[in-house]
Amino acid sequence: MNRGRIKQILLITDGCSNHGEDPVAMAAYANEQGITVNVIGVVDEKVIDEAAMREIESIAASGGGVSQTVYTQVLSQTVQMVTRKAMTQTIQGVVNKELQQILGKKVSMEELPPDKRGEVMEVVDELGETMHLEMVIMVDASASMTPKLPTVKEALLDLSISLNSRIGENEFSVCVFPGKRADVETVIDWTPRLESISSVFSRLSAGGLTPTGPAIREGAALFSKKRGSRKDLLDDEGYRYEGGR
Repeated sequence: MNRGRIKQILLITDGCSNHGEDPVAMAAYANEQGITVNVIGVVDEKVIDEAAMREIESIAASGGGVSQTVYTQVLSQTVQMVTRKAMTQTIQGVVNKELQQILGKKVSMEELPPDKRGEVMEVVDELGETMHLEMVIMVDASASMTPKLPTVKEALLDLSISLNSRIGENEFSVCVFPGKRADVETVIDWTPRLESISSVFSRLSAGGLTPTGPAIREGAALFSKKRGSRKDLLDDEGYRYEGGR
């Protein structure tokens, strides 16, 4: 398997969307473009909105990703765990498809003999360390998220440090919703490191709307804009392979 690219949207939010397109439909659209949508729901210990939790789970399911609901104090570990778990899940899906092509029948890793399954998992682990990761981080900046934003900032810095230990390249883009002048604002364009996020978060102003659907749509568009500026090819699995490699 060639060294490909894993494309993820990481959505960090604490409540129901209340403006714009249906976020579940937008997550399905992103997934059709080969982008995995993962969602972390940040909740207060005393107040858990069941409707919000259902929406978080539905967005991730529609986006082919992972969802996790957490209290603010354990956000940092959760961001890293969800990112890694989603990478492994994405790679396993591609490996399963390749197995089916090789064996000529519908088969998954779980159906392989233990020794063969172990070999395949070694490949999955290796790919998780070497594949190019492209991640758009969408941060809910609605009014109720204001007290949680310092923790979100620290969690994203920890994520950057954790992922920098990988052999593969990392590229991040960070958006907030709502933005100052639009539903969504890109505050950090594609970069291999997130150190600049500290200055960005100090300038954020909270809004009352939660345009989650438009945020996911804009996140998916960022990959297309990036692809349009490069000479990369898009294969059938939704991965981009650099020409000649």
